[in-house]
Amino acid sequence: MHEIVIISGKGGAGKTSITGAFAQLAQGAVLCDLDVDAPDLHLLLDPKKESEHEFWSGNEAIIDPAKCEKCGLCFDMCRFNAIEETEDSFQVAPFRCEGCKVCVEFCPADAISFPKRHCGQWYISTTRFDTMVHAQLFPGEENSGRLVTLLKQEAKKIAEAKGFDLVLCDGAPGIGCPVISSLAGTDLALLVTEPTPSGIHDLKRVAELCDGFKIQVAVLINKWDVNPELSDNIEKYCQSKGYSVICRFPHDRAVTDAMVNRKVITEYDNGALKKTLETAWADTVSLLKSK
Repeated sequence: MHEIVIISGKGGAGKTSITGAFAQLAQGAVLCDLDVDAPDLHLLLDPKKESEHEFWSGNEAIIDPAKCEKCGLCFDMCRFNAIEETEDSFQVAPFRCEGCKVCVEFCPADAISFPKRHCGQWYISTTRFDTMVHAQLFPGEENSGRLVTLLKQEAKKIAEAKGFDLVLCDGAPGIGCPVISSLAGTDLALLVTEPTPSGIHDLKRVAELCDGFKIQVAVLINKWDVNPELSDNIEKYCQSKGYSVICRFPHDRAVTDAMVNRKVITEYDNGALKKTLETAWADTVSLLKSK
């Protein structure tokens, strides 16, 4: 079983467009959107939900006003200012509560419960390419890393049941918790970058993260022709680090037009753009097989 995670050090670099194109070219892979805070792969693949599941993680404090004696101890002890005083009692502000449980443990009236927190939903869906596992955290919720791990596990189970040997993942931007969870146990990280100062900076950050996990790195330079000089600098950097540059993808309005029509670029364009990505996909598969 192989797993490819497509990530970028910043948002808007084009990783979802590349993931969608590779999903069509793979012809036999389970798809997984690991950007659980702001998923958008569904906009291209139009998934039909087959099953829906609740994601529960962490805990939240809830004050029972009928039991509350208004002693104010919870108000005084909460370092996150999550306890608010009302006319009749106290209440917990859920977006400020960190689930530390101090108020629960020290409440003399046992008026504070500590139930599990419903943080979001996750789904198993069908697409025109194949099965897709994806999720959506509720606004402001945490534990995105745990949800990412859950999605990866479910995707691998489905791939095994279908007899597939590949899970193709669209990761979150940046280098935070969901990205770290996305990289755990993966075989290849494909980093999508742009020839801009911020693009190079963020490429180096996420590449260093991959190196820390000893994960094989490949790089795709998106919109390379916007600044050929910086693209050359990116390629030189990759050569110095031993990263494979699998593709220089040009800036083309067809990519945006494809998104507007809810298609991946390899469906929308049958010319040079498709051929470029076909070659990039073949090179990516070769890197997997070389491990």
